[in-house]
Amino acid sequence: MNKKATSVIAYLSWIGWLIAYLAGDKEGAKFHLNQAGVLAIVGLATTVLAWVPIVGRFMWIVSTVVGIFSLVGLIYAAQDQDKPLPLIGGITLLK
Repeated sequence: MNKKATSVIAYLSWIGWLIAYLAGDKEGAKFHLNQAGVLAIVGLATTVLAWVPIVGRFMWIVSTVVGIFSLVGLIYAAQDQDKPLPLIGGITLLK
């Protein structure tokens, strides 16, 4: 896969991220792989915290924000732009 396809697929889900990481252009799409990975981790944490009785009531807000960020990241990836997402743009997982 080329850089653009790898970047777009990474934002689709954590399975998409895994496919993009294993079969895609890791070096070219490292920026978007990183941001999509952070979103996947936050989404997983949100899912786990949703089961906590009091905290779980407010996780729909975090889930909505993660969904919006995923959509924005997907748009940036489709336009071949390397713009950092708000709040998570400075977090790096891949070096």
